[in-house]
Amino acid sequence: MTDTPDPDQPEFPALSDAELRETLDLMATAVASMSNRIDGLTQVANKQFEVSTEARIAAFAAQEQTNPEKYGELIGQTVDGRIADSLKRLNKAAGVLLDSAERSSASFQETTTQHSNTLRLIQELRENQQSDRRWLPWVGLGGVVLALVLTVALPRFLASNAATCAVLGASWTTTTTGVGACVFYSD
Repeated sequence: MTDTPDPDQPEFPALSDAELRETLDLMATAVASMSNRIDGLTQVANKQFEVSTEARIAAFAAQEQTNPEKYGELIGQTVDGRIADSLKRLNKAAGVLLDSAERSSASFQETTTQHSNTLRLIQELRENQQSDRRWLPWVGLGGVVLALVLTVALPRFLASNAATCAVLGASWTTTTTGVGACVFYSD
């Protein structure tokens, strides 16, 4: 399987098993840390919503228990002065918390995507290893066959003309029938 490199993706060297395990451990630690942060932010947001709800209930109870004509201005000042400011602060804090939760969620999604990519790459490496293992016996057999062919054919080929015969350290002579031969003389 031949993959063409993506020009938008930088090439990274293959990681060892130990480096992959360390990377996965770091990613798991980061995910756990983000999960704890999100849980903490959720608790703070729930508490603020609870306080906001109690403030609204108290405002409605005070409105029902009083005469609107007689205490209208007093209730208006109280709501505008204290509760409105508190609600504005709570709404602002809730907005900050929601923004933090969204950023944490985006970071979590990115980490999850990277984790998925890492697992996909590991699977591809395993598949490539399995494919290579299937060819290994054939490559070994081909090497043995090539060695045997070269053992038999190479000396015969080299001894077939005068120039290569001299390279072998032999002498080129002609037989009585006029056929050229590469001959090794013993001293």
